[in-house]
Amino acid sequence: MKFYNKWPFHLGLIVFSIVADQLTKLWALVRFTNETGAPNHDYINVIGDLVRFQLVFNKGAAFSSRPQDLMPFLPPWVFFLLISIVATIILLWFYKSIDKRDWMSRLGVVMILGGAVGNFIDRMRLSMVVDFIDCDFPDFVMTRFPTFNVADSFVTVGVAIVILSPVILRELHRQMKVEKEKKNAVKETPKSEGDKGAEE
Repeated sequence: MKFYNKWPFHLGLIVFSIVADQLTKLWALVRFTNETGAPNHDYINVIGDLVRFQLVFNKGAAFSSRPQDLMPFLPPWVFFLLISIVATIILLWFYKSIDKRDWMSRLGVVMILGGAVGNFIDRMRLSMVVDFIDCDFPDFVMTRFPTFNVADSFVTVGVAIVILSPVILRELHRQMKVEKEKKNAVKETPKSEGDKGAEE
């Protein structure tokens, strides 16, 4: 089996995603905050106005929703801790359940996990997530895409890889489906009359 489908590579990718995410966020905090730690509203054009770096603090959950609105009886840090634990357990279970031949899905889950840990560290350390990648978007959809970070990028690409795996590895997924159907058919096959007689 190729190296990129083995757990040492996957573990290394998780570590890389976390380190890359935290280092870029540290740079953004140093570059785009004033002496009080508040955003200085400065920005850097990377590709004209299409892609730019500009600091934004996300104190909410996904899509800036507030944990106080979802579960007002829990402190925000407890809410994010519980959500992260549940998400990690689900991702690890999903990773373990994936056929080892489906290297794309396994890789996608690893990227999602790495990105999720990166943002979790922010919430536990700063009680908010540091976002700084600001991209333009077609105006008929929205003015600009929500500001994001490296961790978000890993999660988004990971989800896309998991979704595209059955398309790109179509033949493999077809084969795995046939094998699963045969395995289930064997389990559901009723015992023969001879077996029934022996049991009686």
